[in-house]
Formats: sequence, C-alpha cells, structure tokens
Amino acid sequence: MRGLVAAALVAACLLAGSAGAAAPNVDARAWLVENPLTGEILDQHADHYRVPIASITKLMTVIVALQHLKLSDVVSVDPRAAAVGQESIYLEPDQQITVADLVRAAMIQSANDAADALALATAPSFPAFAQLMNAQAVSLGLTDSHFVRPDGLDAPGEYSSARDVTKLAIAAMAIPAVRSAVSMVTATLADGRVLHTWNDLLGVVPGVFGVKTGHTDKALWGQVAAIRGDGTTIYATILGSPSRSRRNADLETLLAYGLSQYRQVDAVTTGRDYASVTLPYGRAPLTLIAAAPLQAVVRVGRPLAERVIAPLSASLPIRRGQVLGHVEVWAHGRLLGRRALVASRAVAKPGLAARVEWYAGRTVHHVVGLITP
Repeated sequence: MRGLVAAALVAACLLAGSAGAAAPNVDARAWLVENPLTGEILDQHADHYRVPIASITKLMTVIVALQHLKLSDVVSVDPRAAAVGQESIYLEPDQQITVADLVRAAMIQSANDAADALALATAPSFPAFAQLMNAQAVSLGLTDSHFVRPDGLDAPGEYSSARDVTKLAIAAMAIPAVRSAVSMVTATLADGRVLHTWNDLLGVVPGVFGVKTGHTDKALWGQVAAIRGDGTTIYATILGSPSRSRRNADLETLLAYGLSQYRQVDAVTTGRDYASVTLPYGRAPLTLIAAAPLQAVVRVGRPLAERVIAPLSASLPIRRGQVLGHVEVWAHGRLLGRRALVASRAVAKPGLAARVEWYAGRTVHHVVGLITP
C-alpha cells in the first residue's frame, strides 16, 4: 500500500427540511434546553439568573449523601429531620430506615424529612452539610449556586440558575440509584409506605425519564426534566413558572422543541463508493466501499464533514473485503463515527508470464513514443 491521501469533504447537508421548529414561548423566570451529549444549548432565557430552586436542591443533597453513605446503610432518623414541615413521609425520631429508602423518598415524593435525614446522617448539622453541598457545587462547576438547606425550603442566600440546575441534574443522573428513583411514578418502601411522584410528565409524555420538581412560595414552580427520543437525550429546565399547569405545558413544549432539533441519518452507507485506488499491471482501478453502515444523530440543518483516508495505489493481490482505509464523519469538530473502507472486489496478482508480457508492452509503448515524430 503506497501514498496515503487524506481527503476532507464537506457534505452539503444530510438532512431534509428546515432547521427545526421555532423556539417556544415560555412564561418563567429562566429556562434552558440542552443536549447533554454534545453540550449544545438549544434554547435559553436568563440561564445564569440566580433564583430559588426549591426541592430541586435535593439532587445535590443525594449526591453528597451518597458520597458518604452506602445505600444499604441503616440510619437512625435525627429528631431535627423528623420535625421538618411541609412535604414529608412522616418519619419518626430515631426511626431506623435504609439510605436507599431515604433516597427514594427524597427523589420520588420530594420528602423534606427524608432529605434532612440523609443530611444529618452525613454531617452533624445543616450548616455543616451545606458546606459539603457548596464544595460539591464548586467541584461540578456550578458558578451560580449557593446552598443553605438540604431540603430546598426557602432560606436567605440559597439560589441556583437554569444552567447550574441542568448541570446538577446531569451529574445526579450518573448515579444509578438516582436514575432509577426518578423514573418511578410510584414505589413502595420497606415499611409498606407508598411513594407518589410529583413529576406530572412522567408516564404521561413518552420518553420522559426524570428528573426533579420543586415548588415554594419564593421559588414558584420549577422542574428539570429529561427525555429520550430517536437516539437523542434532551434536558430542559424551567425555574420560576407562575403555576404548576403552566410549568408542565411549557416544559413539555421545551422537550419537544429539543427533540425536534435532531434527526437520525445514514452518515455512512455500504452501497456507496468512497475512494478509488490505482492498481498495477493495467488492472482497472479498485473502488473502496464501507464495511458497515453508520447511523448518527445530527442537528437538523447542519452540514456534516466527511474525511476519507485511503491509499492512492495498492499492490496485488487484494482480497475482497480487505481493509484499505477508513471514512470518518464529523459534526462541528466532534467525531460521530468511523467505518473501515474495504476492497469491493478481489484482484489477483498476475503470473510471471503475464507480468513479463505487461512490462514488455509498456517498454514497446515507451520506445514508440520516443521515435514518433
């Protein structure tokens, strides 16, 4: 194999149609729509605006608690946790309960007492636990966040942003126990208590698999949600919506908008010739085809870059299906995939007599060329 050449080709556009639906109209203090795989922000408003986030805070509580506790640990409920008001599962002081059940109660039913019990099983006080939360916020790159309470109840100096909440949700969903809990509409604890989710989209909007709601008088109505569709995952966050129904409707619209920005396309096809390789002894050029197809999820209306690396020429013999190069598909500097390029046919090496005859013919040709006036 000789003379490798790299050819970079920009395809016009592999997608039909327009560049997706128009950005939706949302009534809230702040919102953001993101593709977590690529980091693309698809829509946003005031995404760095610092506002209360209510029970969405519990995502951070669980992240921190699970850094210090095992799901199988049994903890004794601190009386300070049992005394917290509003949404709860009515834990009793000194009640024995597993960390796994506390996580489910905090994530599914947004129980304040469960979140506080996790915090006080991890640190000696709420301020001490808040220090752990804020240290974790720095570690996650949450530049617009400050935490005061583990339950998210209104407290002076507690805030976050749509951008930070989305980052926080993505980090929390990397934890299997969180990912499992927030996908449940209902769950039953070891003591028989039945939990019910506050996520109104879960089990109603196809593809939604989390994440967390929040509501207080100061925070109003907020939620970060995740949806899967056609090979794409989208996160959408709304903070400070005026009502539960408006939050739900706007969040569903944002999720649908995010999904509409992507399509699954055939980025590499097996029936196409990607390169032509020169062969010796007068053999016809050899075409290279893809060994396997490549499907990729790409942004609507955005061109793809195709990079083909193959030899200018190759020696014989060549087997059909022999790998001689590869093709890469790129989208805005990100490699979507690579497939091998293989010989479309077998080409045998001529025998000695045939090679001598070919060389003799070339020699006669050149000699004639020299003496022709």
